[in-house]
Amino acid sequence: MIVVADTSPINYLILIGHIDILPHFYGQILTPPSVWQELHDIDAPEAVRAWVKATPPWLELSPLDYVPDPSLSFLDRGEQEAIALAEQRHAERLIVDEMLARREAIRRNLSVIGTLGVLRNAARANPLRLPEALANLQETSFYAAPELIRSLLDEETSRLSGKRQ
Repeated sequence: MIVVADTSPINYLILIGHIDILPHFYGQILTPPSVWQELHDIDAPEAVRAWVKATPPWLELSPLDYVPDPSLSFLDRGEQEAIALAEQRHAERLIVDEMLARREAIRRNLSVIGTLGVLRNAARANPLRLPEALANLQETSFYAAPELIRSLLDEETSRLSGKRQ
């Protein structure tokens, strides 16, 4: 499975201690040069910079074959390159959080998932407790509409209630 990730999902999964979900579900993760640079940037959170100092072999810097489509210029460089890399490598999944980037990727027929979707899927497979993970995520700079968080928690409560019956 070819999977490309933008910076923010990697960043937030590191910050909440669930980065190992990515290789568990997806194996190898490709990142374009701008994402790689953002993860190593001096302005990245200390926990992220510490983690990338010993980048695991499942996270791979993947160069672009050609520059991103100029029509993507409304996105930041990492998102542009993540979409371009996903298209160039015919990725089965693009992991990206920013809504404009998600919409554009979907418009380009890419399969998209974000940090919340990754956590939701991991909770369904039982490697993590979703309420705890979401609480930790909300202690970072991650933003999701309160209604979305509540719906994920309600869905998880229903799912767990159904398992107990």
